[in-house]
Amino acid sequence: MTPVSQVTQASPAAVVVPVADRATARAAPTTRWDPRLYQIATLAGLLGYGMLRLDLEVQALTAVVIIATALSTQVFCTWLARRDRFDPRSALISALSLCLLLRTAALELAVLAAVIAIASKFTLRVRNKHVFNPTNFALVVMMLVTSGVWVSPGQWGSDLIFAFLLACAGGLVVNRAARADVTLAFLATYASLLIARSLWLGEPMAIPLHRLENGALVLFAFFMISDPRATPDSRAGRLLFAALVALGAYTVQFWLFRTNGLLWSLAVCSLAVPFLDRVLPGTRYQWRSPS
Repeated sequence: MTPVSQVTQASPAAVVVPVADRATARAAPTTRWDPRLYQIATLAGLLGYGMLRLDLEVQALTAVVIIATALSTQVFCTWLARRDRFDPRSALISALSLCLLLRTAALELAVLAAVIAIASKFTLRVRNKHVFNPTNFALVVMMLVTSGVWVSPGQWGSDLIFAFLLACAGGLVVNRAARADVTLAFLATYASLLIARSLWLGEPMAIPLHRLENGALVLFAFFMISDPRATPDSRAGRLLFAALVALGAYTVQFWLFRTNGLLWSLAVCSLAVPFLDRVLPGTRYQWRSPS
């Protein structure tokens, strides 16, 4: 009997693929770029744009020191944890995010923030998963322990065009990282709260729209709350998590009258992620799909 994979009396170019191989080929995932590469490219572009065009208070030396410290801490923690190889991608994302958000006049505080961000990934874990977004955790800790660090929510301005471009770049990132649901749920909930408040107070719609036309808000929604390693595993858990963060940010800003409500809310609500993963289990996100 002639094997299935052979063809008799056929041209040299003719090839018949066995049925099992065809099924395997259909089931094999398409090779895709690591979404962290998109995040690194987008954040680096935002940093360059902010320094060159928006005159942000980011010193080149401070940015270099933050990035170098983050990478060095990643190397040390990788060796300490006895991992097989050094992976700079997540450390670069945290370092670039700190460059964009962290403001301080003391270089040593910038170094400390970078160390805290990277070290938290290796130490603050539940079931081998990050508890906090590294950048968010470092910013909150530094603002709690020292007055020499701050985050300026209005540093990006409220230019609608810039916010739109930032949203487009962020949309590409979250779709590649399969976390668009948490970003969209957060933005929808937060926008609904702002609009409902203005309707209740009789304010013109220009006021909530102006609050939404903010580069810092879009940066938070697309590059911080959407961290796939610090959000719930299930979609239901992520939607609930996004609503809690939006409600917490609204409470901090309009009831407690504190700035940086987004950062404080995300840090507190992140403590609920292990509980959400337990009551609403889902598939753990992996940066690379198995081949």
